[in-house]
Amino acid sequence: MDFALLPAVNAALVSADTLIIPMTTSGLTNTGTALDTASHGQLSATIKAANFEAKVGQTLLVYQLNNVSCPVIMVVGAGDSKELTGRSLQKLCASACKALNNKSQTIYSFLSELSVTDRNSSQIVTDIVRATLEASYRFEQFKSKKTDATAKTMTLVVGQELANNSGSHALQWGEALATGLNFARDLGNLPPNVCHPSYLADQAAALAKGQRKLSVEVLGEKDMEKLGMGAFLAVSKGSEQEGKLIVMNYTGGKKGDKPVVLVGKGITFDTGGISIKPAAAMDEMKFDMCGAASVFGVMKGILAAKLPLNVVCVVAAAENMPSGKATRPSDIVTTMSGQTVEILNTDAEGRLVLCDALTYVKKYDPAIVIDIATLTGACVVALGKVVSGLFSPSDSLANDLLQAGQQSNDRVWRMPVLDDYQE
Repeated sequence: MDFALLPAVNAALVSADTLIIPMTTSGLTNTGTALDTASHGQLSATIKAANFEAKVGQTLLVYQLNNVSCPVIMVVGAGDSKELTGRSLQKLCASACKALNNKSQTIYSFLSELSVTDRNSSQIVTDIVRATLEASYRFEQFKSKKTDATAKTMTLVVGQELANNSGSHALQWGEALATGLNFARDLGNLPPNVCHPSYLADQAAALAKGQRKLSVEVLGEKDMEKLGMGAFLAVSKGSEQEGKLIVMNYTGGKKGDKPVVLVGKGITFDTGGISIKPAAAMDEMKFDMCGAASVFGVMKGILAAKLPLNVVCVVAAAENMPSGKATRPSDIVTTMSGQTVEILNTDAEGRLVLCDALTYVKKYDPAIVIDIATLTGACVVALGKVVSGLFSPSDSLANDLLQAGQQSNDRVWRMPVLDDYQE
């Protein structure tokens, strides 16, 4: 979907396939009121007849209003105007996108008329774009019959100031965020016979193509042997697919500024190794690389937004497979840091690949390091699927991440990091 910005227009005269207007529990906003006036009360009468309650995300399609050029008006519920948050805004944008007719090619959205308690006008534009693109996402790469996706253009009707200045940046930022998010989803949805460590290395090379500020280095198992990455190799050696440590170095900031380092767990398929998992739901173990996918998504978004930062993204990519070469429970290995580790359960592979990756990134003298992992079962037991677990000894960094989670609607909950747990 493509986006454009336009200053205030007479909605009744707009020539488009669909107009999207918001409605709170208090009633229609300015555009809705204008359309109701133009149609001599037909819009409000239709809304009343449909018992439309304006709950957040509720939608109603109204057809062929008198004196209105556009044939379809979509009314989207926004709930109580005093309680509308960015999270609610993203929810109602997603609902509107899903309710769109496939034949709607030109869409005018007036959702930016809403007042959101924790968003300014630019952030509202960003949220509308991001949420719409996220809701439009489809993964059909392997379907023999794909959905006939008609190209759509959504014009966001905004205030004059946004149309002239900051709105364009807000729109591009929303597109960059969605580009990164949907790229991460693509990688996560790929089957493990396609998305293996070498495939991820190829994706990193593809990202760097034509990008002057992004360089990529891929370490194979021989390179890791020389560095003493015994923990990482204890996981990867059981598979026919060679493990890879993928390093993407983006230098968009000032020379000499310490980089932000992101490390992603990239177990492209996790059988558990010799400590093999039950067969039930083992297909979901392809998602054990979604920490790596999120790191790839961040880099994709950084490139799209051209951020002025120095960022190093490291992906620890391996398969955890049982074989004659696989690590056995009770094996002892030496990590890159020189510590010895006894492996009692080969299904605890994430900490093994990550510990060597985290030791490796010390060479960059980072400002901060954030590692990301998925399928951490104990976290799901503790927190459910609503928030992610956040572990950090740094109060300032933890608070920044908590705020970022609220802003992005990707919330986290800080967990305790106490010395007692080391006993």
